[in-house]
Amino acid sequence: MASRNPYRRLHEAGTFHRVSTDFQQARIVLGARLRELRTGAGLDGKGIAERLGWQRSKVSRLENGKQTPSRTDLAEWARAVGRSDLAPELAGRLAGMETLETQHRSWRRQLAGGHRARQELAIAETSATQMIRGVEVSRIPGLFQTAEYARYTFQSNAEFRQIAKDVEDAVRARIRRQQALYEPGKRFRFLIWEGALYVRTCPLEVHASQLDRLVSLIGLDTVEPGIVPLGAQLRRTPSHGYWIYDQRLVIVETISTEMWLDDEDSIRLYERAWEWLAESAVYGHQAHRVIGRARASLDVR
Repeated sequence: MASRNPYRRLHEAGTFHRVSTDFQQARIVLGARLRELRTGAGLDGKGIAERLGWQRSKVSRLENGKQTPSRTDLAEWARAVGRSDLAPELAGRLAGMETLETQHRSWRRQLAGGHRARQELAIAETSATQMIRGVEVSRIPGLFQTAEYARYTFQSNAEFRQIAKDVEDAVRARIRRQQALYEPGKRFRFLIWEGALYVRTCPLEVHASQLDRLVSLIGLDTVEPGIVPLGAQLRRTPSHGYWIYDQRLVIVETISTEMWLDDEDSIRLYERAWEWLAESAVYGHQAHRVIGRARASLDVR
């Protein structure tokens, strides 16, 4: 006998362990709610499909969390099961999902056509921001990258994600974004873990030039690169990189997703994490020495 609980099947099948984002979880839960309303009305999949004038496959996709319904879909579903009074509830669930989808942006979707579109979005965000504070624990920040270093970065990412290799367009966009470094009134305060200076994803000569570029930015009015030495005592270890745009947005990258966080609690938390780490960083001549040590280890003129 089939379970009367529409959520039980999801847990038994392990669906909640397989989903990759909060958005997908919410979509599955919404689908279960739709199934609950259908069965409560005494309808099977074929019956509600006929009542709505839909293909039965659409009913299946919605109930199994494989397709995102529209507000019209939800209103029609509520009417079809005789519960038009529940349309606002269903619409509210959808609104919550849309918020999650905005916050959690799949790399697969963003980079489907290559890197260029995402780089142009970065140009727009940088243009709209007065101060960017960032933390990088394993690489040089994109705003500080040389064209060659960026080229190897994009090539590697395109191969890893198996996406279109619009590498040259992406490099040009990244370099164009760096024009903001020279705009009066802008501030770019980045904390770079010393270990990132040694992480090499390109030939020695390219890496050496990248470290030279980083040194050249020290003393620029708009830029404050801080290096967190390997032996520094920390109030809290940096678990991942992130960028803070003014006090309105935090962007965090994971392997599969980019998170855009704009709620006050998240922003305050990341600001505190940045401030604590900044206490352990070195700047100016001291930062120059730490970068110079990494540069000397390459044994490249």
